[in-house]
Amino acid sequence: MGDPYILMLVALAILAVVDLVVGVSNDAVNFLNSAIGSKAIKVRNIMIIASVGVFFGAITSSGMMEVARKGIFNPNMFMFQDIMFIFMAVMITDILLLDIFNSLGMPTSTTVSIVFELLGAAVCISLIKISSSDTQSISDIWNYINHKKAIEIINGILLSVVVAFSVGAIVQFISRLIYSFNFEKRATYINALFGGFAITAITYFIIIKGMKGTPFYKDIKHLIEGNTLLIIAGSFVVWSLISQALISFFKVNVLKLIIGVGTFSLAMAFSGNDLVNFVGVPIAAWNSYEAWSVSGVSADAFSMGILAKKVPSNVYLLLLAGAIMVITLWTSSKAQNVIKTGIDLSRQGEGHEKFQPNPLSRIVVRAAMAVNIGIRKVFPAKTLAFVDSKFQKPVIELPKDKTYEMPAFDLVRAAVNLIVAGILISIATSMKLPLSTTYVTFMVAMGTSLADRAWGRESAVYRVAGVINVIGGWFLTALTAFLAAAIVAYLISFSTVMIPVLLLVVALLIGRNTLIHRKKSKEVKKQMHFERAELITINGVIEESADHIAEVATRVNKLYTSVVNDLANHDLNKLRKTDKHVGKLNDEIDGLKDGVFYFIKSLDDTSVQASRFYILVLGYLQDVAQSISYISRASFKHVNNNHKNLKKGQLKDLKHIDNTLSKLLDDISVTFENRSFNNLTHIINEKKELLKDVSDSIEKQVARIRTDETSPKNTTLYFSVLLETQDLVSALMSLLETYEEFHISSKNV
Repeated sequence: MGDPYILMLVALAILAVVDLVVGVSNDAVNFLNSAIGSKAIKVRNIMIIASVGVFFGAITSSGMMEVARKGIFNPNMFMFQDIMFIFMAVMITDILLLDIFNSLGMPTSTTVSIVFELLGAAVCISLIKISSSDTQSISDIWNYINHKKAIEIINGILLSVVVAFSVGAIVQFISRLIYSFNFEKRATYINALFGGFAITAITYFIIIKGMKGTPFYKDIKHLIEGNTLLIIAGSFVVWSLISQALISFFKVNVLKLIIGVGTFSLAMAFSGNDLVNFVGVPIAAWNSYEAWSVSGVSADAFSMGILAKKVPSNVYLLLLAGAIMVITLWTSSKAQNVIKTGIDLSRQGEGHEKFQPNPLSRIVVRAAMAVNIGIRKVFPAKTLAFVDSKFQKPVIELPKDKTYEMPAFDLVRAAVNLIVAGILISIATSMKLPLSTTYVTFMVAMGTSLADRAWGRESAVYRVAGVINVIGGWFLTALTAFLAAAIVAYLISFSTVMIPVLLLVVALLIGRNTLIHRKKSKEVKKQMHFERAELITINGVIEESADHIAEVATRVNKLYTSVVNDLANHDLNKLRKTDKHVGKLNDEIDGLKDGVFYFIKSLDDTSVQASRFYILVLGYLQDVAQSISYISRASFKHVNNNHKNLKKGQLKDLKHIDNTLSKLLDDISVTFENRSFNNLTHIINEKKELLKDVSDSIEKQVARIRTDETSPKNTTLYFSVLLETQDLVSALMSLLETYEEFHISSKNV
């Protein structure tokens, strides 16, 4: 009788390992962003510090395990069989949700996932039990669900978003007024006092508060309780003196020390708070099985009131989970993708923006600008001038032959991010509230970046759009987690045969998402982003622009041929895919044009003439991309609207033009890949034949209209394709002529 449940436990154990891997990939963003974004410490050292923090945090997480056992539902209302169905549904749903978000590079909350999955699965099983009972009604659902605790948890999670953002912004604003951006020039005692305050806060809230709920707390309880003020005051004095000594005698940058200690403590707080999200359910399932297996009662008759009691966690299991988390931290490419999103949205400077503006982000930015105007009318000019002086960023002069990648934000902001997030998470952990570490760390980072004036007029609308997208994803997580877990729980309760089927679906979807993620990673590497260090000389401009031209020619060749073939076959799906690829090409060229400002600034004094050439090259590439985009969209629209196929004569002419254009684009690709620029004159001469073919096709269509053409829609599409092809060829020729002229002039120089 126990065999199927042993198999379910094995499945839960495997799912726990997978969930740890998937979950850490998502949550690594929480404690690595600040240290990596500030470049205060080498990445390898950051990873070592975080790994040690994760291990220590795993030991302190035992107090949080009660959430999975009794935080969301009343276990005494469920039988052993019900509990196992709930736990299986939760783990299956959790893995799928987190893996999807990781693949998209979007940070989401493992805490929100687990809470709403437990709620969804428990509600589903409760409704099934109520429906099969003659004495119960829908109102009895509250006997099954621990709604008071559930509401407390949900309110805490939502409140944490507002509190984290507000506190992060206030603390960062005050810290910047104290430090300004020239923090290296501050008096040493300011650094020492800041170090004393920061490390005291970290050590008290995270280490001492974090010890609550662990088996070791009872040994030191008498030393801590009742002595809070003494411990805080003593720690502040001791850490301030230690900080002053380190600054004065060892020339240690105390901000780097804070970031190191903060990374350790935040990793520890994350592990202590979030480990329950990954292994709490399987451990609760094991506790349930142990109680049921010795009872001698059938699985559908054994009440799980045992879960309401406090059960000590196995320290070795927690350490094993910590080890898996550390290994994932070092090896997961998806974790790096999620980290990039958090850093991009909070970085101090401008750069490539991942998110596009939306109407809501524009409204928020306009409202903020209006508030700013109001503030400037209320406060005296001298006060505003003093505040502005503290936010003046130093200008770093670098030789033109040197390259230096600026950090996303400075040491002061990184330290504040870590201090505020660590304290808030530790307070929640000590209260046994499963706070969302993702929500807290992300919103603290957003609050500090806003207060630090990192969101300027050039970037605010993109950053706000990114924050809205991420927060929207969080709410979507909650709704999706609830519904998906409820559906999975229903399927499992309907038939246990669904368990292996669902596990197979999990394996297939994770495999598919992994393959898609790898494919996207390869595509990102191929995207046309230039490095400033490589574009400071004329030769660098020639090399880089030659690569762009060869790439565009190759891709336009494939896209044009695809459009002609798919239009001939009236294949709507292929035309839709081609249009997506055309959109990617346009986005990449737009990205290059957005970087022209930085390109011109990076040129050395002898290469300024290259700026005009590079701008012209990008302009012509954009014209080419826009032409193929118009051709693709017009063809897709024609087929999507179910208009008539083009006639054989029209398709024959288009195929002939495609063959001629394909040869021209092949020649351009080979010429620029091999840097054989002496062939440009020959290629330019080839355009006459192609333009003549286009002109002849237009004349043929005019003749058709006069005789046998009966479809105005076909005529509109056909003329559109021909005229845009003409524009495409003209843009290519202008590009080649400009390139030939610049190549000859640069050789003479």
